[in-house]
Amino acid sequence: MPPSSIRNSAQWWGGAGMFHTTRMESDLRVGGAWLQSGTGRDGGPFTIRGEYRVVERPRVLAFTWLPSWQPDAQASLVRFDLEERDGVTTVRLTHSGLTPQARQIHRGWPQILAWLKTYVTPAAAP
Repeated sequence: MPPSSIRNSAQWWGGAGMFHTTRMESDLRVGGAWLQSGTGRDGGPFTIRGEYRVVERPRVLAFTWLPSWQPDAQASLVRFDLEERDGVTTVRLTHSGLTPQARQIHRGWPQILAWLKTYVTPAAAP
């Protein structure tokens, strides 16, 4: 995942009828903080914040995840493992440390990865 994809996540993280990210702050280094905010499905504001735990370019990115919309939220860990082979990058995402309640809430990663893929894939020429 190129660093620009993280900095520009407000451009691709969200979609019509889902939620819309309007702000992303990122100090992309181990121990650095990140914050993302926007408008949720219900039209109200949301914030997700965390701290980078692993930054091993270009293979691994891991960070804590603390969402504002989950009552009694506890920080969990999101990890992206990337492997490039023959010009194709495989992304493996792991979201660990979730409580049983949080596991029911955080099921949006397949959609978020689809938005990321659309963002980083060059448009076909007409």
